[in-house]
Amino acid sequence: MKLKPIITSLLETDMYKFSMGQAIYHQFPHYKTTWDFACRNRDVKFSKEMVEEIREQIQAYCTLRFTEDELTYLDRIKWIRGSYVDFLRIWQPRYEDFEITENAKCGLSIEAKGTWLNTSMYEIPVLAIVNEVYFRMNHDYSKLFSSFEDKLQAKIQFLIDGTYQIGAFSEFGLRRRLSSEAQKLAVKSLCENNSKYHNSTCVGTSNVYLAKKYGVTPVGTMAHEWIMCVGQGDHKHNPAYSNWYALNAWIKEYGVLNGIALTDTITTDCFLKDFQLTFATLFSGVRHDSGDPYEWGEKMINQYNSLGLDATTKTLLFSDSLDFKRAHDLNAHFKDRAKVAFGIGTFLSNDTNVSPLNIVMKVTACNGQDVAKISDTSGKGMCKNPDYVEYLQRSIDWRMAH
Repeated sequence: MKLKPIITSLLETDMYKFSMGQAIYHQFPHYKTTWDFACRNRDVKFSKEMVEEIREQIQAYCTLRFTEDELTYLDRIKWIRGSYVDFLRIWQPRYEDFEITENAKCGLSIEAKGTWLNTSMYEIPVLAIVNEVYFRMNHDYSKLFSSFEDKLQAKIQFLIDGTYQIGAFSEFGLRRRLSSEAQKLAVKSLCENNSKYHNSTCVGTSNVYLAKKYGVTPVGTMAHEWIMCVGQGDHKHNPAYSNWYALNAWIKEYGVLNGIALTDTITTDCFLKDFQLTFATLFSGVRHDSGDPYEWGEKMINQYNSLGLDATTKTLLFSDSLDFKRAHDLNAHFKDRAKVAFGIGTFLSNDTNVSPLNIVMKVTACNGQDVAKISDTSGKGMCKNPDYVEYLQRSIDWRMAH
């Protein structure tokens, strides 16, 4: 490797990977999935040297194991069970699950195949590796980091002087961060200045390693993969009911704990068909990740009100392409009508004088069958089979019409 190891701990992933991982371990250990990497930047090209560095970085990641200190930390999280911690004690990433090659489109192809238990855990570290390799090997990294520091300090000053007042927010930027040191600086600086902010509080980070390091809250519940695999991985299921199957399995695992539901995997309107009194009562809130955030928030508040629930006791967590200005405006609009929170990613972890990468690694198949996301924003899905996407859309349309 030309660079130092980028991922140095198996805790260095997003919290929702452990939340989903425990439920996968207990309920779906036999499921198998395929994941594919995609770069959505049309002008980005990974060189052969970058591809080789990424390959070697992933090999190094696959040598890691959880330490007893890390396992003790996880075991203290109130919804993590000892049986899952014991599984993690013997778990290791498998380099044999990866196929990393060059391609004509962006220069880099990554596919991971294996048990859902394994492949789910690869997504975030792989994206962090790809990002850091690209920015260190394709740019003058020292200049990028300097611009990152300057912009971060300016952001913090906006919170200190009250220009932006955004309430509760978390740092969500691991998958697209500039580098490990950049994210460390962001989390440390944002949290240690909490006492100086006006009506803003950095409550934690999605990066479990940094949450442990800085004594803040690790934040995260479920991702789209949960609804896609639970709802569409069993071939007997009608995929238009993906949310019901996924939410029901989540409640089976966690009861009233760890309860922020993701709404847009097969459109929020379809989600609301299943988010009725029981689920709406048991889940403490909902997360927005696509579509118009104001329209979405109004829909969710109306849903709670129609069910006779007090929306001011429920959390609206916004996490789609946020900066402080958008969060400030959303907080002002909804703050007296619900508990408002924000998960802010690239704006906090990779804001420099060059454009960030728009890269993803998505589950594309489960148990040998295509799976897909049809979100509230077109173009955010990723499926290899257009016929399956058409079938899923027809299933949703039929349910909504009948």
